[in-house]
Amino acid sequence: MVYYLSLMIKALLQNWQQKSKEHYKLYKNFLQRADKNKTLKQLPNLHEEAFEKIDCLTCAACCKNYSPRFKTPDIKRISKYLKMKESVFIDTYLHLDKDGDYVVKSSPCPFLGSDNFCSIYEQRPSDCHRFPYTNEDVLLKRQNITLKNSEFCPIVFYVLEKLIEKT
Repeated sequence: MVYYLSLMIKALLQNWQQKSKEHYKLYKNFLQRADKNKTLKQLPNLHEEAFEKIDCLTCAACCKNYSPRFKTPDIKRISKYLKMKESVFIDTYLHLDKDGDYVVKSSPCPFLGSDNFCSIYEQRPSDCHRFPYTNEDVLLKRQNITLKNSEFCPIVFYVLEKLIEKT
């Protein structure tokens, strides 16, 4: 039985990026029509299940292509950890984006190692800690972010596929 489930997971994740593109409209319709309470109840288990099956360290697309927002508490905590003045940390690593948020100056994230490990993992920004938001209401509330994330994050793909499967 375990072997069969393992094969099902492998089949689901095979060519997941292509499947995600093909299912974009399906995801969009699901997110617009989802029963909020029912979906939110399912998220914690699906989130845990996805992280048991998918190793982020084999991917790290989030860290390679996108930047989290660095909020004031993040900047204070990380600069202290790096033994840098906040202003030096900001000047070295961050810039303000069009929304007025601090984000990293370059991709991949300067804290991402060649082994896909984060050098500030324990101090990482809250956006990184919460990503990919598959265990919270952001999945439904910020549908555009969920749809964007489904294109590069196999965890989001997995959770959306399982949610749709259960409806």
